Amino acid sequence: MGRVVCRFSCGAASAVATKLALAKYSAEHDVVIHYSDTRSEHPDNERFLRECEAWFGRPVERLSSERYHDVWDVWTKRRMLISGARGFAPCTDELKRMTAEMAQRPGDIIVMGYTAEEEKRLARVRQRNPVETFSAPLIEARLTKADCLGILSRAGIALPAMYALGFKNNNCLGCPRGGMGYWNNIRRHFPEVFDRMAKLEREIGMAIIPDGKSGKRIFLDELDPARGEMASEPDIECSIMCELAEQDMAA
Repeated sequence: MGRVVCRFSCGAASAVATKLALAKYSAEHDVVIHYSDTRSEHPDNERFLRECEAWFGRPVERLSSERYHDVWDVWTKRRMLISGARGFAPCTDELKRMTAEMAQRPGDIIVMGYTAEEEKRLARVRQRNPVETFSAPLIEARLTKADCLGILSRAGIALPAMYALGFKNNNCLGCPRGGMGYWNNIRRHFPEVFDRMAKLEREIGMAIIPDGKSGKRIFLDELDPARGEMASEPDIECSIMCELAEQDMAA
């Protein structure tokens, strides 16, 4: 049988999706777990990855770019923080998409960590990639992002540090796609990252934050610290879908 490739991101949703995929496919497929390492994430991700490996019962294969060392290397060399009106990030393309696709083989089933709230996102991915086969176990199980946080908590795996600091996703430190609340939270917890990005914006001549009032983008050194406040803690709850999914995992 062909391979099943789980795209693990060191986030809660991709961890639970991987666990479900292992329960669903391991008997008949070669299941591998790929992690595109940007070398730019919170140091606590190393702890989270090791604990997830123990939970999965198998190792996670690290993928990394040979062209760029980290996100800062991409931004500096390409002289670009975002591209296009919708704010796509070149770092995602270079450090995540390209590394994942280079490790992919024809016929692979790709496991994605889309949650029940993201059915439309999955539909768009399938539409753009009609020759590839995608599996979305969280959508199949009707699991939300909050459900995934609860499942990990009950499995005894502490969430990555970024969640505890109020971030909704476990992205790289200093994501150019973040909004005002995100960047004010970065300023609060990682002032050196905030200052570094603010200087790089001016050096490149590219602002990253969209201002909903003016319709333009503003530079970080112009950002009012009071704008876009984020909640300090993530919501952790569990629905009936969590229990059903955990029964599948145990089986």
